[in-house]
Amino acid sequence: MRDIDWNVTARLGEAYRKQYVEECELTVVLLFEDSPTLQFGSGARTKREALVEMAQLLTFVAAETRDRLGVWHATPRGQRIREPRRGRGNLLRLAAELAAQRPPELHAGGDAAIDWALVGSSLPRGSVLVWLGDFPPRPAPPGLSALTRRFELVGVRVDDPFERELPRAGLLPTVDPLSGEVVPLDTANAATRARHRAWRDARDAAFRALFPEPGSRLCFSTADDPTRSLLGFFEARMRRSGR
Repeated sequence: MRDIDWNVTARLGEAYRKQYVEECELTVVLLFEDSPTLQFGSGARTKREALVEMAQLLTFVAAETRDRLGVWHATPRGQRIREPRRGRGNLLRLAAELAAQRPPELHAGGDAAIDWALVGSSLPRGSVLVWLGDFPPRPAPPGLSALTRRFELVGVRVDDPFERELPRAGLLPTVDPLSGEVVPLDTANAATRARHRAWRDARDAAFRALFPEPGSRLCFSTADDPTRSLLGFFEARMRRSGR
């Protein structure tokens, strides 16, 4: 996936991958952190819908480049693991299966959690781990730094436009998707807007700390075209690598 030549791809209309004599088969694993907070959406679609579409696009790319791909779907109910497999038919079924998964229940009092110890012990060294989620401001999972020495870690975060900047819409009722608590939010209040900006900046800083290399993180919005966002991400990685 990291060796796709997107200029040639655009001319051919299908994925073209650079081949190297020493190249080995790539194993890609999508770690989909399906938090209840992803069910927020101020526009035509929720963050979860946008993130599922991005995960499907990554599956289609792996199918075209003949990589092995697996899916770890983490929810508050537990994890659903699909071991890495190859073959267009298998991967398209994985994409369809992910889209068919029902969202986690709201107000269940828990959040999604990936079993990082199991990830580290189950996957071959050199695998590409694509971690998709909401990424609230929080500490890094224990042992993550050790995993980055064995795997390539890429973060994919989805945002809603309201998260980037609060609209000036007066008093809005907001609901915590984890606890169910209803909190009125005065979007015109200066202190409220300042707290929101502080939360946004803390979230951005935590995301950059998890994925310090610019080519290791992709952040897109529910208002964006996921295909364009993914193409731009791959093109930027290629420019940085000099390919």
